[in-house]
Amino acid sequence: MKNKVLQSEIREYRKGGFAYINALKEKGIVFTKAGENQARIDALRDELRERGARFKNAGASIVWGWQSKACVECTGNKGSETFSTTFKCHRDCYFCFNYNVADYDKFVREGCPWRDGLEDAERRYGHDNLAVLGLTGGEPLLVLDDSIALLEEARKRFPSAHKRMYTSGDLLTEEGAARLRDAGLDEIRFSVKQDDPMERQERVLAAMEIAKRYIPSLMVEMPIIPNTDERMHELFERWAAIGIDGINLLEFCFPFHSWEEYAARGFEIRNPPFDVMYDYGYSGGLPVAGSEELCLELMLWGIDHDMPFGMHYCSLDNKHRSEMRIRNERGARLTPILSFDDGDFFLKCGKVYGNDRATAYDALVAAGCSDFMPNDVEQSIAFPLSFLPFLKDLDIELAVAFNVLESDEQGSYIREVAIQPIG
Repeated sequence: MKNKVLQSEIREYRKGGFAYINALKEKGIVFTKAGENQARIDALRDELRERGARFKNAGASIVWGWQSKACVECTGNKGSETFSTTFKCHRDCYFCFNYNVADYDKFVREGCPWRDGLEDAERRYGHDNLAVLGLTGGEPLLVLDDSIALLEEARKRFPSAHKRMYTSGDLLTEEGAARLRDAGLDEIRFSVKQDDPMERQERVLAAMEIAKRYIPSLMVEMPIIPNTDERMHELFERWAAIGIDGINLLEFCFPFHSWEEYAARGFEIRNPPFDVMYDYGYSGGLPVAGSEELCLELMLWGIDHDMPFGMHYCSLDNKHRSEMRIRNERGARLTPILSFDDGDFFLKCGKVYGNDRATAYDALVAAGCSDFMPNDVEQSIAFPLSFLPFLKDLDIELAVAFNVLESDEQGSYIREVAIQPIG
């Protein structure tokens, strides 16, 4: 790279990422070496692509076969909301991220204000204008009557919405499954903890067999913990026999608490933790190294062994995609310079820096571009991405700027969060 100004801009963003990681290292959190195992991950992704897997959301989501409507709409634009009846849970998973949610203690003691949430959703979306609706917790089966009431109220306000529920499965009974079905539940998702005693795992598998008899769609959704491949292969076989519709293979994360549990198991955090460094609102935390690799390996194993259910790798970056879509989709209308990327959902524009500005400006004007955003302080010109083809044959260095629509008490504004050189 010859352009010193562009070099300097990229260096500043990298410094921000290094500072973020170093601050966490000072707290005792261990990161891998930068880019460790990335070549292996890239090779697995290439193999899945060659096999015919569907890559979505700029590669943050990978799908084989059947996929839940709820997963499709999670990053769609037809409306997706998730509610809880309680944050109480009879389990105490070291990787649970509910502790990061505002008013966690209150919701454990008093339950969650789901009625207010449904009323607010109907006000924002309109009656029966929400595509998918989730019920989670805590453990919703601990307060089955409340969970039934939520589903019944949701059916009144959003009768056409696809309705799903997340559960550990421990507490599901025949009677409970029938009540959930009658209340309008379309899909139930179970999680199996690989380090549970086998007796407890078998109880969850038995609950899945109960659910299969009552609920239209049966899924597994669970974080994939590194070094659990042998047990996961066994579980894949069991799930195939039960007849699940699909599995969501979640990237395993560290939710900024209980690091001692992660350290005791030898886990480290992926470096860099995000595709684009940003202060995301999702409470899942940081990705554990080795989880993505195992998720992709399991998908290939499932393909090789003709597993009859759908498989979906849902990365931490994919969780962030939904947030970015909600933030940014309306931002493309604020200025013709920015465009909304329907892959990763960032607002983007092209940029040139330093001495390349004059050459780029002349070429852009000749191509009919009239929308520019010069910045003399950083020595740059921003322009619409649609004009990039008119510059690529010039002896200049180009970049794409990633932007986010943010807001404060004074209103909305555009914030640049990353620069990516082209070529």
